[in-house]
Amino acid sequence: MAETKVVLEKLSAVVGGENVSTAEELLSTYRAAGTVEGGEPLAVVRPGSTKEVRELIRLAREEKYNLVFSSSAPPRLRGDSVPRGEGIIVDMSRMDRIVRLDRRNKVALIEAGVTYEKLIPEVDKLGLKVLMPLLPKRGKSVLASCLEREPIIIPKYHWDMTDPMLCTELVFGTGDLFRTGSAAGPGSLEQQWAAGAAQKNPMGPAQTDFVRVVQGSQGTMAAVTWCSLKLEVKPRIHKIWFVPDRKLERLIDFTYRALRPRLGDEWLILNSFALATMIAEDPERIQELAREQAPWTVVYGVSGYEYLPEQRVAYQEHDLARHAQAAGVTAASEVPGCSWKKMERILAAPSPEPYYKTRPKGGFLDIFFLTTLDQVPRFLSVMEGEAERFGYPIQRLGVYIQPIQQGRNAHLEFTIYFNPEDAPKAREFHLSASRALSEAGAFFSRPYGVWSELAYARCPDTVRVLRKVKDMLDPDHVLNRGKLCFQEEVV
Repeated sequence: MAETKVVLEKLSAVVGGENVSTAEELLSTYRAAGTVEGGEPLAVVRPGSTKEVRELIRLAREEKYNLVFSSSAPPRLRGDSVPRGEGIIVDMSRMDRIVRLDRRNKVALIEAGVTYEKLIPEVDKLGLKVLMPLLPKRGKSVLASCLEREPIIIPKYHWDMTDPMLCTELVFGTGDLFRTGSAAGPGSLEQQWAAGAAQKNPMGPAQTDFVRVVQGSQGTMAAVTWCSLKLEVKPRIHKIWFVPDRKLERLIDFTYRALRPRLGDEWLILNSFALATMIAEDPERIQELAREQAPWTVVYGVSGYEYLPEQRVAYQEHDLARHAQAAGVTAASEVPGCSWKKMERILAAPSPEPYYKTRPKGGFLDIFFLTTLDQVPRFLSVMEGEAERFGYPIQRLGVYIQPIQQGRNAHLEFTIYFNPEDAPKAREFHLSASRALSEAGAFFSRPYGVWSELAYARCPDTVRVLRKVKDMLDPDHVLNRGKLCFQEEVV
């Protein structure tokens, strides 16, 4: 107890006593998430500036603390902010300034605590829109979403895996400050703005690209205090279309045909249960709505922007109708329980409370990985086999397919819904299915929890290199100790 008191005093000296908490209700939100549990958070500290973040890291090096950075509100879904063993949670939500919005260059510069709920209306005032994933949590940090490479729903704007994140400010485990891309200089940010620069080029300084090392590292390499973010023009005309069909293969064919020439804006594929979960306003109607849907539905958007919007929409709809006919499918402006206007509202905002995936049963677990669209049916067969083995109704499995990088590959996501009392069996199903999918070739590019063992066991060379990089950027291993392929650090 005396030792804990000393720790709290040292943390308070950096961020102020009012920004250090040991409230049990708060600490409990960091003890478990998804399939990750057993963390021992000692305190939650809330820095208000980059200077304080650097001081916390320097203190951690001196005292051998384990710092786990977090910036989103609960519920916690993945486990990256659950400490392995004891840890001090560094909650970045207090750093929530929208530093700069640049209409001309379509760029936002935001701190780590800025949420989608806060950013969207400010960007909207400038006639721009935020590129975001499907129905993020209401308190989801925009920076955290980009840092974890959550897939955005407009694949034509997704050129690179780092998109829409551009430049960043990093604090490595050494306490050193580093800026990536054109934000590195020359000059301060203010001097760059005065010269017309906009922190839009993510490459650099020189030939380095440290953001790729930090992105997806679950806070094990550096703390990210702010980033610049790519925005897009808000359309003057926007229409959502649905393409329901019994055969997923026909919808995949249609998707390939449409995305090669970069037609459409939003583009995603949902099975009947995932679609019903999104559109049902009453949780009691989810199963009924799912039965009324086609087994699979493509949802896509068509937009006209500032110049010649009507002509732009007209040629896209003409070409998309031609591709649909060639694939043997037909577009409609509504599906049971959802008009195109309703879907437009759904896709443009964070999830309402409570989080939409809790609607069917209260609990859920996701399995997601990268693949290509043509391989999706094979992974579906693997998942269906696992569901049958565990007695899980296949028709109540959520499936979400998100083309990314202009359709070159795809994020494939399965959602297992369960009643809270059935959590142990659901976790067993989740683990078994994850292993089966990994053996079938699933690429777990965001290896949370047990997925880290599946992902890194296949590539020992990568593990050796990552450990060398970790030793350089975080020599005392004070950042999210024991995550990813660094498990041997736990003492």
